[in-house]
Amino acid sequence: MTKLARIIPIVFLASCGWSWCQPVPAAGSAEFNGCHARWNDEELSVGNSHFERKWRIKDGQLTATSFRNLESGTEWIRQPAKQAAPLTQPWSAKVRDLTISATSGRLDATGEESLQVMLEDKASKDLVCRFRIFPGAAGAEMIVGAAFESNIAGVAKSGKTAAVTADGLERGPAKVAGDSGDSLEILMLSPKLLHLIQVRLMDQTDVHTELVQEIEWMLMHERNLELSGNLFVIEDPATLEGLVFLKLAPLPHARPVKNAYDCQVNAPQRMVRFAGQGYPSVLLTYRGGIAGRTAVLQDFQRQLRRYQPERDGLFLSNTWGDRSADGRVSEPFILKEIEAGSRLGVDVVQIDDGWQKGMTGNSTLGKGAWGKFYAADPNFWAPNPTRFPNGLNPIAEAAKARNMKFGLWFAPDSTDDNSHWERDADLVLDNFRKYGVEYVKIDAVEIPTRTAEANLRKFHDKVLRETDGRLTFDSDATAGLRPSYFGAPATGPIFVENRYTDWQSYWPHLTLRNLWKLAHYVDPLRLRMEFLNNTRNADKYGDHPLAPHQYSPDTLFATVMFSSPLGWFEVSNLPEDYQRSVADLVTIWKQEREKLFAGHILPIGEAPDGRAWTGFCSVAKDAGSGYLLLFREMNESAGWTVDLDMFAGGNRRVTKLAGKGEAVVSGDRLTVTIPDKLQYLWLRIE
Repeated sequence: MTKLARIIPIVFLASCGWSWCQPVPAAGSAEFNGCHARWNDEELSVGNSHFERKWRIKDGQLTATSFRNLESGTEWIRQPAKQAAPLTQPWSAKVRDLTISATSGRLDATGEESLQVMLEDKASKDLVCRFRIFPGAAGAEMIVGAAFESNIAGVAKSGKTAAVTADGLERGPAKVAGDSGDSLEILMLSPKLLHLIQVRLMDQTDVHTELVQEIEWMLMHERNLELSGNLFVIEDPATLEGLVFLKLAPLPHARPVKNAYDCQVNAPQRMVRFAGQGYPSVLLTYRGGIAGRTAVLQDFQRQLRRYQPERDGLFLSNTWGDRSADGRVSEPFILKEIEAGSRLGVDVVQIDDGWQKGMTGNSTLGKGAWGKFYAADPNFWAPNPTRFPNGLNPIAEAAKARNMKFGLWFAPDSTDDNSHWERDADLVLDNFRKYGVEYVKIDAVEIPTRTAEANLRKFHDKVLRETDGRLTFDSDATAGLRPSYFGAPATGPIFVENRYTDWQSYWPHLTLRNLWKLAHYVDPLRLRMEFLNNTRNADKYGDHPLAPHQYSPDTLFATVMFSSPLGWFEVSNLPEDYQRSVADLVTIWKQEREKLFAGHILPIGEAPDGRAWTGFCSVAKDAGSGYLLLFREMNESAGWTVDLDMFAGGNRRVTKLAGKGEAVVSGDRLTVTIPDKLQYLWLRIE
């Protein structure tokens, strides 16, 4: 799948058979699909139509000298101070001379094609770092070579900078803080004033409700902030232009090797240092404030996992949400689910725990295995002969006959740091080839060590490679130490929450809140968000005004239809009026969803809290059209006004697609009326 870009190589070529190619001049360039790289003995430059970055090369080390937003012309890096540490600082003793080469194409089954630039240690031939430049991303992904990962981990684990305290003595501007570990990016920034946002994401949603927290600093005197996280935003408050640093790693608490910090800041010197610990990362440039930041993050995530309408954003059903667990799983029951799901508009029918021969720790029949499945039964993952006496073929055929896809629950074996990863991959591939199982919910994952994490990555990579990206993993983020939001972004959506009416843990406004807040940073297409059967357990909620039964069924679907929606219920157990209400909206949604998901999905209004006016817009890449989805929670006002400045100017036509209420456009303003509380209005803008 790899293609050669138009390249002039540098220093040397790899071995040609048993003989070495002759050295060539120490300069080169490469171009691919609008991406470019240029280098010589002193400088490396990479970019595309959105950005350009430059590094100075000296003694095998890179120092960032320029990061320009080509759309606005803004230069983010001032000439670095002499004491600024270079990018390769932690292993500088090992690397004295670099060779640079480039290639292009697709590195994995689900990502877009890119230009790849490799920097290697000339003496050892080890990879020092690799850049990936995608045509649709506003920054270059960077990963440090595997040869240096253990060194990075050791430095990051032990490194610590002395704290800076205020003693009342006036000393003037602070000096640059000393190095405290793995320096992946060290930037001396141009803007005089900087706004820093540390984005803290939470998984393990079985014990966490609020999944996004933003901690802000207007940087001035902070001399040594050491912050943890996967996402950091640096914005110029005067222009609303900024940079976003994203580490493609598990959340800090779930990483096998803990580090002192992910971001270090010396505000008086306007110096920011980012740590890698061997994980890929990207620094993106944006303009336009929050909306622009959200858009570039979504664009980058779509480079890692390109949007395929026939595969992504589909409506999936799973019976586990009605709490019968594996108790009802059988051939007759699943056939009823397929029939009912077809009427509802379900795209994928997924069988959770219970389809397999082995019994798990969540079974209604007794306490089974969890994690070490093969030790409990070598044939643990064979179809259950009692529940499915004819195997899974009748299920697969019934789904196919109704133009539905088929999914299963699966849990990789955790024995010896996921050492059975290849056996697990072969099982998943066998189900894909035999039964057409294209959607696999992954549960019970633990990555307590680097080896376990690497083996899980091998499992994902093998399955995706051998299915050419057709198989989709839904990775459970509800418990354990797991890759979560950014640890494996190319594999499929994140199963975000287990919520149940039986335990009164399902509140529609809280699910909407988590989607709304996560959507600022995680592509909503990568979030599997649930809605439930609100006719179950209504008595347990009493007359609470935000109880699930206070919402109409179509409103419940609307709360998650700008994500990858999950019907978390037994479809065959839904009342007829519930089915009818949801099916009517699903029919319209299916007609519009490809255009909806092709745009930038931006949260608008206030964060849902039960009383807000809130919602989402989807803006086409040319800003000429899109969608608005608006919710009136328990707000006393029936009217709301929305700015339409996210869409291109000119006459705008508004079409009501679903929901209750009306909307009128006047210039750049949309005035909305929704007469009833806990209702929605869905509009198309052209």
